[in-house]
Amino acid sequence: MTAPAQRVPGRMRKDTRAILRVAAPIWLVGMACWLFVALSGGLTKHGPTTPWGWICLMVGLGCVPTGSLFLLLGIGKYFEDRKRVS
Repeated sequence: MTAPAQRVPGRMRKDTRAILRVAAPIWLVGMACWLFVALSGGLTKHGPTTPWGWICLMVGLGCVPTGSLFLLLGIGKYFEDRKRVS
């Protein structure tokens, strides 16, 4: 009689690692831009008070949602890879 197969947690795949390596910096850049907008005078009813504030607002509005969605995808793939049996 043979012993039952032992479950060994799977390793992270290359595509999962690549998604997480790209998503984290995108999200961090977006958060840094939002922080810069807040520290450079914040938002008035007409928008940021400086030209750099406008640039950072636009970059932040693009990077935070994109980075968040990619992070969710990467984290989901990471947990799925851990469930996979090697």
